[in-house]
Amino acid sequence: MIKRIAQTAGFTGLLAALLLTLLQSFWVAPLILQAETFEKAPAATEVHEHAGAAAHTHDAEAWEPEDGWQRVLSTTGGNLVVAVGFALMLAGLYTLRAPTRTAQGLLWGLAGYATFVLAPTLGLPPELPGTAAADLAQRQIWWIGTAGSTAAGIALIVFGRNWLLKVLGVAILAVPHVIGAPQPEVHSMLAPEALEAQFKIASQLTNVAFWLALGLISAWLFRRNRDGQYSA
Repeated sequence: MIKRIAQTAGFTGLLAALLLTLLQSFWVAPLILQAETFEKAPAATEVHEHAGAAAHTHDAEAWEPEDGWQRVLSTTGGNLVVAVGFALMLAGLYTLRAPTRTAQGLLWGLAGYATFVLAPTLGLPPELPGTAAADLAQRQIWWIGTAGSTAAGIALIVFGRNWLLKVLGVAILAVPHVIGAPQPEVHSMLAPEALEAQFKIASQLTNVAFWLALGLISAWLFRRNRDGQYSA
């Protein structure tokens, strides 16, 4: 069982990470590079205000990957770690409720997307460089709480055996959004609104593709490693 989980997660994570890196390189990264030109403009190079609070000073000596192969390599490495981690989670869940068809992996992928991307971004949308943001620790706590409550809510709605559990699942889904995500005192950004809108759409669509691939590939490999055959 451990070998099956490891093999499924390793191959799934590699393929999904490569897909995500490819999509980000051609769609998301160019938008980030455009936003960085506004952040590094002369008027905003040294200091700019975040949320109307204390000024944030850029460290000129802080290392960051150069455009080109360094940035692509760094992105690929980060995506690989994240993809393998999520694939391990899916493979572990399959041991509790194995997919009977490969296509069911798409549903698991959608659940993962809803849990780790869609629900958190309803309160904390993806941000371009130079965008004001609330305190990092507060945002992390809210993100973790939102992902956890979304996972629990979806599980109750899908697997709950009576309507009370399903209603409880809906209530749990709503809790973090009723509380609300931490927000900066003043919303501001250096990049144009049109660029920010493009970035949000690109981020959502690339993550949808990533999670669908993660679910589909992991279900196919898990079933294949289990009985040496698969069916769509």
